[in-house]
Amino acid sequence: MNDNVLYKLGKTFALRIIKLYTYLCDEKKEYVISKQIYRCGTSIGANIAESIYAQSEADYINKLKISLKEASETRY
Repeated sequence: MNDNVLYKLGKTFALRIIKLYTYLCDEKKEYVISKQIYRCGTSIGANIAESIYAQSEADYINKLKISLKEASETRY
């Protein structure tokens, strides 16, 4: 798992999202959008991590597709 590029990128992105969330809450006093960014931004890496232990190829693909959807939502 340590050499999985997607896993590493997902984790790094989640940590950056947490920092953004903290900044938005503490500095800008923004709580609604920041919470949504936090949820979907950290979900990307969580789904990638889940995909590593997928039960089938179809399950693996589905988990990565969910990550892609979460990434799209975060970007929006």
